[in-house]
Amino acid sequence: MIESLFRILALMRKEMLAMFKDPKSRVSLILPPILQCLIFGYAATYDLNNVPYALVDQDRSAASQALVAKLDGSRIFTRVATLDQAAQAAPFIDNQQAVLVIVIDRDFQKNLSAGRQTPVQVIADGRNSNTAGTAQGYVGTILAAFGQEWRASQGLPGAAVQVTTRAWYNPGLETRWNMIPSLIGTITMMMTMMLTAMSVAREREEGTFDQLLVTPFRPSEIMIGKAVPSMMVGVTQSTLILLVAKFWFQIPFAGSYVILYLGLVLFLAAAVGIGLFLSSIVGNMQQAMILTFVVLMPFMLLSGLTAPISNMPAALQYFTLINPLRYAISITHQVYLEGAGLAQLAPEMLALVAIAAVTLPFAAWMFRNRLT
Repeated sequence: MIESLFRILALMRKEMLAMFKDPKSRVSLILPPILQCLIFGYAATYDLNNVPYALVDQDRSAASQALVAKLDGSRIFTRVATLDQAAQAAPFIDNQQAVLVIVIDRDFQKNLSAGRQTPVQVIADGRNSNTAGTAQGYVGTILAAFGQEWRASQGLPGAAVQVTTRAWYNPGLETRWNMIPSLIGTITMMMTMMLTAMSVAREREEGTFDQLLVTPFRPSEIMIGKAVPSMMVGVTQSTLILLVAKFWFQIPFAGSYVILYLGLVLFLAAAVGIGLFLSSIVGNMQQAMILTFVVLMPFMLLSGLTAPISNMPAALQYFTLINPLRYAISITHQVYLEGAGLAQLAPEMLALVAIAAVTLPFAAWMFRNRLT
């Protein structure tokens, strides 16, 4: 047992030296996760901070001017043109100068004061459905608030029901609050699987793989010695992304660090098992890199990172059950934003244990067959 432990430690030291002996390798393991986290945090966002719109005010009353002032003062909408009729709006939409065209009816104030329905037409550029839908939602919120404020200021009876919304776990509805915690698992899996898949391929390219055949290493010892360093690098990268999320983007951490890292270790064990399996079937580092990306893309698309799993076809939803990244994203969201405990996370934890219990022995079996 002691001799086996020393052999594993020696192999782990060799793997760590292979990873960090080159200064470029050290930089590539530390800098990219930070840069990717910053880029995703600023660029990958569905929040709208500047919505250009064209205005067609056919009423030109005090009420319509107050509504326009509310739109312009929201710091979200920027008026790029004031038109006389809606037919003039087509060039602004066609040339993407405006996302919306807001048309105020000529009887806007009269209908508003009489308590009748007061239509305001919103013409949206549907070529980008996400942007158009979000912008229309913003306009609807501003119109509803304006209608209540106007009737109250005129001494008119207000609406019988007032809806007050509150978003739990993300009060400002900021995209990065959802995106950045997801990257803890996504970027970590990308780097960990690649390091693990390339470990044996590097041995074959450098001609040292045959030397393993004549050493006293058992296949399981080789697997552990190559898996643990990659997991250590993965935990380090997860910590870097966590620090960026907490101190740079100032996303409050609501849960337990112990539970978060427990989930990450289980996730990395499952990811390393997949990486070791890939490393056992490739012949060189180029094949390892290509195959890793081929496997990673479906995992990322079917993880819930960009689209909710519940919106996917039923067949794909079943396929996500074997995707460790799905559970990693769920765990990080629940721990980071919701403060979830072990009892709440038990299904995800058990699923990762099951995936690791399948992938690691299968990878060991592949190693045993390749080494014998």
